[in-house]
Amino acid sequence: MIKNALLKTAILVIAISWIPVSLAAPITTTALGHNSPTEYINAPYMPYANPDAPTGGTLSLDARGTFNSANKWMTTGVAMIGTDYLYDTLMTGSLNEAFTMYPQLANKVTYDPEDTSWIIYHVNPKARFWDGSPVTSSDVKATFDALLTKGPMYIRSYLGDIREVQVINKQQVKFVFASSDNKEILLTVGQFPIFAKSSIDKDFEKITLTPLMGSGPYKIGRVDAGRAVSYVRDPNYWGRDLMVNRGRYNFDMIKFVYYQSDEIAFEGFKSGQYRFRPENKASNWATGYTFPAVEAGMIKKETISSENPVPMQALVMNMRQPIFQDIRVRQALSAAYDFEWMNKTLFHGQYERLQSFFHGSELAATGTPSSEEMKVLRPLLSKLEPIQRQAVLAKWQLPTSDGSGFNRQGLLAARQLLLDAGFYYKDMKLYQPNGQPAKIEILMTGETMGRVLLPYIRNLKRLGFDATLRQVDGPQYYERTRRFDYDMMVNVFAQSLSPGAEQAGFWGSEAADQMGNSNTAGIKNAVIDTIIKKLGNAHNRDEIVLYTHVLDRLLRAGYYVVPLYGKSGTNVAYWDQYRHAKKLPTNAVGIDYWWTDKAAEARVNNYLKQ
Repeated sequence: MIKNALLKTAILVIAISWIPVSLAAPITTTALGHNSPTEYINAPYMPYANPDAPTGGTLSLDARGTFNSANKWMTTGVAMIGTDYLYDTLMTGSLNEAFTMYPQLANKVTYDPEDTSWIIYHVNPKARFWDGSPVTSSDVKATFDALLTKGPMYIRSYLGDIREVQVINKQQVKFVFASSDNKEILLTVGQFPIFAKSSIDKDFEKITLTPLMGSGPYKIGRVDAGRAVSYVRDPNYWGRDLMVNRGRYNFDMIKFVYYQSDEIAFEGFKSGQYRFRPENKASNWATGYTFPAVEAGMIKKETISSENPVPMQALVMNMRQPIFQDIRVRQALSAAYDFEWMNKTLFHGQYERLQSFFHGSELAATGTPSSEEMKVLRPLLSKLEPIQRQAVLAKWQLPTSDGSGFNRQGLLAARQLLLDAGFYYKDMKLYQPNGQPAKIEILMTGETMGRVLLPYIRNLKRLGFDATLRQVDGPQYYERTRRFDYDMMVNVFAQSLSPGAEQAGFWGSEAADQMGNSNTAGIKNAVIDTIIKKLGNAHNRDEIVLYTHVLDRLLRAGYYVVPLYGKSGTNVAYWDQYRHAKKLPTNAVGIDYWWTDKAAEARVNNYLKQ
């Protein structure tokens, strides 16, 4: 029976990691999993969706800064938020599984489990752009050609294993890869938005508020340049009955309102200017929700759990600057950060110190290296500098303070590390070994991080650093970070449950020299490069976990960043008009599957009219 199915290239319910060697022949399937099951391949809808959810209403959210472009896939301009609603991808991911993809623009794929140097995506013949024209393999090829030659550098790096995109016929497009080593690239190419070829040829590199032609569930609505943007649901959306879309995209409009600071944005939420707010400020969550709408029962607060790693929010040290080259300097800068005092004084004890780049998940390295980790590490240890080698092998723990606000032990340890690194004091000021003043500028935009960074700067000054906080507007910040023009900056490294080749963009040596890439720390470490490659070539889930543990240890032991704080789960506040299924996804808030209760919305509207 199986043999007959293979000869007919029938649709097989098989994930990549499940295919036995004995079935070595090209197969066609409607779902792909990279070392992850395809649990919902025969499901009528996703388990966190309500297929009977009513449509209508407006989802309104906030955004920060400004914008001047509708295209986030080019190298210039500042793109508006929310453009992903305009475009379909070839396949779309599950919010309950580590890395599994289900049909969207493509209704199936064909590949060889023993030769993963190619994959064919079959474009659904029903797929249509907004203007009614069919989505074809030529549009797919044109999209990837543009991304690979004109897209942001981190995207070119991420897709670097693509050797060629071939049009087989109107519905079939073949991706040919440089090798068969990177098995996750088969799914990765399915995650990118597809644009109409005619629109790419004409407008891809144009800074404009008119988006490229898409096939997604929403079209661009009203744009108030730099202040607000809305998306309106397309009543003729071709894909509304797809399994992954049942009970999804229920709002008639999705609107983003821009603010220059979080403080102003919070006031906007209080007055109903927007009505759904992920709350990232601990003091707001603890004490800020006492305004009249809350007391009137118009506001809901909810903490939504997640199995995803907590995003690593950290102060990044730019290794391209000479002052950060010595690991002892980087250790000193970590010791100067007083999390315990900040958490008690500023955050009402709500945050956790991030002890891992994959904090709160099974991917976080704990304790000392296991025997399996040591098998990976042992051949590489001699290539690490002694301090990093020692830290990799030890049980990891960031410095802790007594929470008094003085951080005496941390600053004494930091001072000794600086002296060991050849720094010296003269006239109460700190100097580098080359005689230059020990000067550090921390770059930031907006107001939110100021209260967190100023106490840290005070500690740096107590150590003798000429430390300053440089606040710039959004466009200048974007350009300076793109060019790596900073000493230190705050960055957030969000991770999935299936890390792989994209880690090269965060930590790889090649990315350190590519303007616009995501290696903001400028890390160049051959051992880290080796582990990233092994991670990208992982054959099963156990190997993904193993190599991620090793990568986590190497990143921590290099002291490239000062880990700040985070929280497992997401705090959200919203006006009591939004609803969601009883069972939320395990890895996300899943806002695309929420809906509006029209009667509740009317009550909210009446309240706001008072």
